[in-house]
Formats: sequence, structure tokens, C-alpha cells
Amino acid sequence: MNASSPTSPPSDYFIGLMSGTSLDGVDGVLCALSAEGSWQGLLAHAHRPFPPTLYRELQALQSPGPNELHRGALAGNALARIYAETCAALLEQTGLGPQDIRAIGAHGQTVRHQPGMHDGTGYTIQLLQAALLAELSGIEVVADLRSRDVAAGGQGAPLVPLFHQALFGHAKRLRAVVNIGGISNITLLHPHQALLGFDCGPGNTLLDHWCQTHHQQPFDRDGAWAAEGQINAALLKHLSDEPFFTGPAPKSTGRDLFNAAWLARKLGTLNESVSATDVQSTLTELTAQSIAHELQRYAPTVQDVLICGGGAFNAHLMLRLCAALPHARVLSTAEEGLAPDHVEAAAFAWLAWAHTQHQPGNHPSVTGAKGLRVLGALHPA
Repeated sequence: MNASSPTSPPSDYFIGLMSGTSLDGVDGVLCALSAEGSWQGLLAHAHRPFPPTLYRELQALQSPGPNELHRGALAGNALARIYAETCAALLEQTGLGPQDIRAIGAHGQTVRHQPGMHDGTGYTIQLLQAALLAELSGIEVVADLRSRDVAAGGQGAPLVPLFHQALFGHAKRLRAVVNIGGISNITLLHPHQALLGFDCGPGNTLLDHWCQTHHQQPFDRDGAWAAEGQINAALLKHLSDEPFFTGPAPKSTGRDLFNAAWLARKLGTLNESVSATDVQSTLTELTAQSIAHELQRYAPTVQDVLICGGGAFNAHLMLRLCAALPHARVLSTAEEGLAPDHVEAAAFAWLAWAHTQHQPGNHPSVTGAKGLRVLGALHPA
């Protein structure tokens, strides 16, 4: 599935850029797609971490604060510059120029996500000065990819299931694709039933926060710290007692709910003291169990569980998922030809293709929207 050199026409080249709820930076891919949108190969991948000042500002903008409009606009400009640097790195790797790229699909940074169902009150905000990105890159940009689905009464998330279906669907096997970023989401790929996808709870966001707080490290590498602790049953039950977990699909969530304040509140109302190490172990189990619970609810006979996102590199979390899903084959998407940290960026490249072809990028059975919609706003080069 991967390609080391550009594929020949009639393929078009697209760039996908993704910065997710984990706030670890920007992942970019340059890939080839056929005129019909079928995957032709990955040409390059690049990652750019956020500078510490931007990281802190994006964290702060997740919550109400002073002068938000001005600060959000400046953060959107800073994001556009980092996105443009990522595009330049992709072009340098491949020897292609801006004129060779059909479009960039750019996610932006979600700072608010409050979808409403069919009542017109929902909204979603992804910071990104897409016009500046088009100016800096010399490539047309498709951005603001969630708003159209929300306007049609949908959750605006997840938007990757159609791409998952195209890339990982199997004619005979019931499969799930689980993206474990800051938030975890599931795509169910049934050979004979409608596509289904939804957010299922916190992925890495609480784990990263707790590790940063107690070890001053950006994340718990390989889950080694969590592996040292014990799962606290009372804390796990208390954390799991959150209405989102039992709510029906379609549903989506983010840092608006699962954040440091939520965790502090849960710990503060628990009638016992838990060591920091055991909290990390229990948070890891919460991520594993919330994924397993939804799979058991919606796909009890699932055969293959393909993991992507940063969580795929957490060895302890992968072990806990295997333990929670003993009858399924749990594996990284790398074993299916696309590295875990490339999948979401590739999906946004595919969404850019869909926009340029005036093809829908959402699916009502996934988001709850009133119907299929062409997603995104186009900023010409």
C-alpha cells in the first residue's frame, strides 16, 4: 500500500493535515488517489510538534478566557504557518512542487465542539487560517470540514469512517477501526450492514495530562508507568459513571468533557486516596474498557480490531485491549499497510478529494446528519 515514489497519472496527489485532541503537533501525508478516490499509495509523511507557547495557548483556548477572539485568530495564523512548514517538508521529500498537488485537506485544531441534533443550535470550531495556508503553500485548501455536517443536524464527527471503509473494509470479516488519539473513536465495518462510527470516550488526553502533571513528560512512553500500577476498581467505576459512556450512537465528544477539571472532580469525589501510579493504570483501563464496551454493545462478534492513532504505540494499552477483547484479533493498522500515525491525516487528504469531486464526505448513519453532504470550504491558491 505504501509507495516510495510518485505513482503515474491518472492519479492525483493530495496532502492531508491533521492536528488532533492530543495536541502533540501536526501530522501530514502526501498521497496519491485515483480519479474515483481509491487509494494509490503514500508518498511521504512529516510531523511537526507545536512550539511550547502555541501548545499552551491551544490548551488554554479549550476553555473560556479573556480576549478569546483575538487570541484564537493569532493561534489560527500560527497553525497555518506550521501546516505550511509540514507541506513544504512533504514536497521536499518527494521532489514535487505546489503545482503538482490537487488540494490540501486541513483539519485545523478543535477548541470547541458542541453539536446539536436537528435544532440548529450546534456548532464546532477548528482554529486555522486556511486562507493564509493557501497563500503560504501555493496550493488550494479544503478546510472547515465538520461544520456542514453539524449544520445538517449531525455530530460533525467522526469524519473518517468512509475512508476507513474504503481502505480497510473486508468482504467477509466484521472489522472495527479504532482511532486512539486524544479521544477514541470507532468505525464498524460490517460486510452486510450500514456503516457505523462514533466517539467512545477519552483516548490519550487524560493519560497525557496525568503523565505531564506527575512526570513532566509529554506522554507515558509504551505505557510503562501505567504498567507499574494497579487498577483501582472503585476509581474505574467512578470514572465510568459518566452519562456519555452509556449514551447511544451517533455521539461525539472532546476536551469539552474529558479534561483535567473532569478528572480532578472525579478524584475529589472518590471516597479514598489513590496513588498517582494507580491513577495512571486506571485511566489506561478506562480507555481500554470504554472501547471494549462499545464493541461488545454494537459488534459483539467483531473479528478484527485495527488500531490507529498514538494509542497504537502504547504497548500496555494494547495489552489491556487484547485482554478486554479475547475473541477478537487486535492489531495495528501497520499490519494492513498504513502506519497508525498516518491514517487520520490520510483520511483528510481523502476528504479533500471528495470535496473537489463534489462527493459527500459524511455518512448519516455515522454522524446523525439529515443526509449526505459535501464537506468543507475551499480556499483557492
